[in-house]
Amino acid sequence: MIALPTRRDEAWRYSDIDAVADLWPIKTERFVVSENETHAMSFVLDATKSVARDVEIDLEPGAQLDLHVLNIAGGYGRLALRAFLGEGARFHLGGVQIGGAGQTLEIVTTIHHEEPGAVSSQTIRSVVANNATGTYLGKVAVARDAQQTDSEQDVKAMLLDRSATANAKPELEIFADDVKCAHGCAIGELDAMSLYYLQSRGLPPAEAKKILLQAFVAGVFDGAEDEEKLQALALAKLGELV
Repeated sequence: MIALPTRRDEAWRYSDIDAVADLWPIKTERFVVSENETHAMSFVLDATKSVARDVEIDLEPGAQLDLHVLNIAGGYGRLALRAFLGEGARFHLGGVQIGGAGQTLEIVTTIHHEEPGAVSSQTIRSVVANNATGTYLGKVAVARDAQQTDSEQDVKAMLLDRSATANAKPELEIFADDVKCAHGCAIGELDAMSLYYLQSRGLPPAEAKKILLQAFVAGVFDGAEDEEKLQALALAKLGELV
């Protein structure tokens, strides 16, 4: 049996190991997007239970995948994702994590650019409150022969109170020299002036916060095959936090 991970492993540094033990071992799910095929997928980590998913995706040459993730798992929620991009493949991940009441939520990704001309982008938004922890660990690995790689990571987290924790580590490992790779990361709080403006227009404080949080995650689910469902679930969870 595969040994249970520990916090000494970077990919599990911020995990709830006791919760992991209840779900261990985690079966790997494998998907293949065939050559020149365009595909869309959505994952929802269920708010009613702890969930851990380990996903491996192969994108063959010219394949395109648009993947959307909503992590609102009850207690503990983890998505570990590894994607392998063939020549000219295109991969996009849009992920939202929303948690409170001591939840531990994490998205851990490794995107392997192994051949030339592939494009990847990741947009991650986390909203955490009330002793919750939201983590994103994202590595982009560009092989020596993967020239003309184009990769971007856009990571932001919102802390709704001082008991919440957000961890973010976008990482680039590049061995090719003709690439365009960038990452941006920000962790902050709701803007006090924006809250004041909305409340001065007659909105109750909770409603004003909900509107700002909705704007914070807006756009992440654009183009998802079940966009309306994802938006509704996210909005309902945000409502619980404010």
